[in-house]
Amino acid sequence: MDQKTYYITTPIYYPSSNLHIGHTYCTVAADAMARFKRLTGYDVMFLTGTDEHGQKLQRVAQENHMSPKEYVDKIVGGIEELWKTMEISYDDFIRTTQERHMKRVQQLFMKMYEKGDIYKGSYEGLYCTPCEAFWTETQAKDGLCPDCGRPVETMREEAYFFRMSKYQDKLLEMFENNPDFLVPESRKNEMVNFIKQGLEDLCISRSTFDWGIPVPIDEKHVIYVWLDALSNYITALGYPDEPEKFQRYWPADLHLVGKEIVRFHTLIWPAMLMSLELPLPKKVFGHGWILLEGGKMSKSRGNVVDPVVLIEKYGVDALKYFLLREYSFGQDGIFTNEALLNRINSDLANDLGNLVSRTVSMIEKYNGGLIPVPGEEGEFDASLKATALEAAEKIEPLMDRLNFSGALEEIWHIVRRTNKYIDETTPWILAKDPGGKARLDAVLYNLAEAIRIVSVLILPFMHNTAKQIWAQLGIREGEGTQWADVFSFGILRSGAKVEKGPALFPRLDIEKELADLMALQKGEEKDRKEEEKKQPSSEAEIQERISMEDFSKMRLQVGEILSCKKHPKADKLLISQLQIGEKQMQVVSGVADSFTPEEMQGKKVIVVTNLKPVKLRGELSEGMILFARDEDGSQKFVCSEAASGSPVK
Repeated sequence: MDQKTYYITTPIYYPSSNLHIGHTYCTVAADAMARFKRLTGYDVMFLTGTDEHGQKLQRVAQENHMSPKEYVDKIVGGIEELWKTMEISYDDFIRTTQERHMKRVQQLFMKMYEKGDIYKGSYEGLYCTPCEAFWTETQAKDGLCPDCGRPVETMREEAYFFRMSKYQDKLLEMFENNPDFLVPESRKNEMVNFIKQGLEDLCISRSTFDWGIPVPIDEKHVIYVWLDALSNYITALGYPDEPEKFQRYWPADLHLVGKEIVRFHTLIWPAMLMSLELPLPKKVFGHGWILLEGGKMSKSRGNVVDPVVLIEKYGVDALKYFLLREYSFGQDGIFTNEALLNRINSDLANDLGNLVSRTVSMIEKYNGGLIPVPGEEGEFDASLKATALEAAEKIEPLMDRLNFSGALEEIWHIVRRTNKYIDETTPWILAKDPGGKARLDAVLYNLAEAIRIVSVLILPFMHNTAKQIWAQLGIREGEGTQWADVFSFGILRSGAKVEKGPALFPRLDIEKELADLMALQKGEEKDRKEEEKKQPSSEAEIQERISMEDFSKMRLQVGEILSCKKHPKADKLLISQLQIGEKQMQVVSGVADSFTPEEMQGKKVIVVTNLKPVKLRGELSEGMILFARDEDGSQKFVCSEAASGSPVK
């Protein structure tokens, strides 16, 4: 019988700059799913890659005095190196500048053109270059892109169009007949409402720039992003000229995409497939974003988190575990260094690492370093075994729903139950009783066997850690390390030699690590600013510009600091009480490195007074005090002589 197949994709990433931890989130999830499906017996095809054409990239390359291909080659090389560092197990990496992709996109264009679904016309509308999207005046309210908020520009040009409107009813029918096509549910409702408003035909070529795939029937035009980028999912499989792999893996089992590109993958992409008379993907999952406390990560804001730094300090398995365990995959989540470090300490060092270390140490101490033969059963054995054996049955449906956090929680039920088993059975007391050897052997064996099951279950998420556990327990890969082996308790080979190794996850000094990460972040911020000085016309500077409307949303007022004290739980934070006209406000500021509470008191400062209140380490902060920062990174007061409460304009 043919092996079951599973085809999973990430979006192809846009290489305008290096990727940050928010981008890695989707790829880490796809990697875990691909590894899980391989473990459970599937023939997996895992695709990722880069979307390398378009006006935005051409402009950025020009600003950097490079050709578009030179520019994207450099960035893509960094992306491939990042996936190598993160040990992403993709089967294919497609670039839209590869010959195999470009020739197949031209073939797709001709198929749709010959069917009558592509026609030539002209377009006049409001265009957002960063998003590569046209908008109507209603959509681009106040001249701003509804997706990214940047200014749009009026543009008119000749173009080829895809008859998107032709497939409006079929798209509605698709959602009605396939309720699981798009998840989470909230995303599906958005798309259905969008269709019901009426679909316009889609511009799929451009003639005002030349960085793209030439339209095969018109050399003045290049194929626009949607047909070029979205079709990667089938061109990578050889469609249409090399159909063998395509016939094996298509339709895709799962497209993983960020919530901001759900519309393209669930309206434009299915309509194009309908035009090509091809099966639709089985599922699209629109995941949430990883945010910082200040909002979405952005290179231009300088608030990105470099995954390589975290991997170098804490290991790739720790980072992958955190990303998949900390957040509900369909929802947005807030990234903080503190959350990462606490998760490493609690789950990985205290729970899993300590369990493996204690167990191996006791086998070395009480049985000469050999896995014992199971001896006398006791009171708590049945509960431990039941917990270990129930997990796998629960994990598979959780993974199919992309509930990575829930799947890991089920595994940690075993980890915590096994730690509790040590306290219940007290092996150190059994070792003192000459008549307790048979019971001690059973306890030690059960501990090692429960850990074996855990090691197999964590394999899709933390494959390095799983193999380190096997080495410490004397397990040879293939002996009790297959998926079928997690449904049996008692597979572990007695007599195997254990060998204690380094701590799987050394316990961290949280305060020290936070300080180290802060220092690294400041260094990177300084380097970024220096780089921007060298390239004043870079994309980063362009993106930092805001409209008067954006500025007018901020309420800036003069405030007087009545009192100030140190934060009881954070050395870098100060808590200030301010008088703003007739009202008082509490603000928490991360400036304890620069000022003492006494230096803060009495100062008249500029305050942003209409920010949404947040809690910082348990203390309410109702606004933000503005400070200046010198080139050396030191902070200075921005003081005012105006009366308290005076508006700043």
